[in-house]
Amino acid sequence: MRYFPLNYDQISTAAGFTSPSAVKSYNNRTFWFWARALFQRATSTMIFTLPKEWEGTVRDFFIYCLFARGYVIISKNAKFGFFFQPGTVNGYDFYYQPLEAIISNPLYQANLMIGTECELLKLTPDYYGIYDVIEYYAEKLSLLDNAINMSLINNKYAFFWAAKNKVAGTALRKMMDLVNEGEPAVVFDMKVTNDPTDKDLPFQVIDRGDLKHSYLTTDQLQDFQTIINNFDAEIGIPSLPYYKKERLVSDEAVSRRVDAQARSIVWFDTLQSSLKDVQQLYPEAEKITVKMRYDLEGGEDHEQSKDNTDRNV
Repeated sequence: MRYFPLNYDQISTAAGFTSPSAVKSYNNRTFWFWARALFQRATSTMIFTLPKEWEGTVRDFFIYCLFARGYVIISKNAKFGFFFQPGTVNGYDFYYQPLEAIISNPLYQANLMIGTECELLKLTPDYYGIYDVIEYYAEKLSLLDNAINMSLINNKYAFFWAAKNKVAGTALRKMMDLVNEGEPAVVFDMKVTNDPTDKDLPFQVIDRGDLKHSYLTTDQLQDFQTIINNFDAEIGIPSLPYYKKERLVSDEAVSRRVDAQARSIVWFDTLQSSLKDVQQLYPEAEKITVKMRYDLEGGEDHEQSKDNTDRNV
């Protein structure tokens, strides 16, 4: 990745369009790490069977287009055979559904009429992908990720030291090095404890006191897991509340299953409905099938359930 330094005007403009300007929730590496991780997590909820020609890297492209853009254009011609492509839609019919699909591939550009020259395989009813869901949770995980790092650093040391002179400061640094190396005991010269000129203490110690009540990392890690569990429930991955794992009553477990399957059922129903339209226009589309990975309607407890990728929903 190439780096281009910004001048004052560019930095001021970039900061001016962000509120609050000091917080850059999206323009950082941890955000894009979590966006990528959550996107792959979301794509695991559906199992697709595709034509042989669409396997391998083409399959990866199919999954990306479907989840990132919300739909793919499926068509057929003499040059490319039975194919899919990302694209855009244009026009409205009586029910405000798109009339035309536009493909802008460097090797193929076309405006195709939906229903006669192509069909759309949709993941979502509103023709949007799931990156709004990804970004919503990735931002929170990114902010909390940084907070956990700060907490780990800030809670690493139990004392603040103020050295009176350079010799005392050097001795303190060496002592802390030994502590952080895992030494069970640190031995130092007694001369360090007294200043040779005035016999006064060469350094001061500020004790942070009750660390247990100021150590936030455990709480942050619990919140971290809660956000991931909420994301899983959003996309259809079974999960249990972090703080109720051992005392989740049956009604709460059922409610959690219903909550976890709501959006994934919409995706599944939309895929099945649009797939029927594709199959009516192209017999080759009979090779395309979709299943939900997790059987959330079986009613069994999550701890005892097993993922069965061969079950239909």
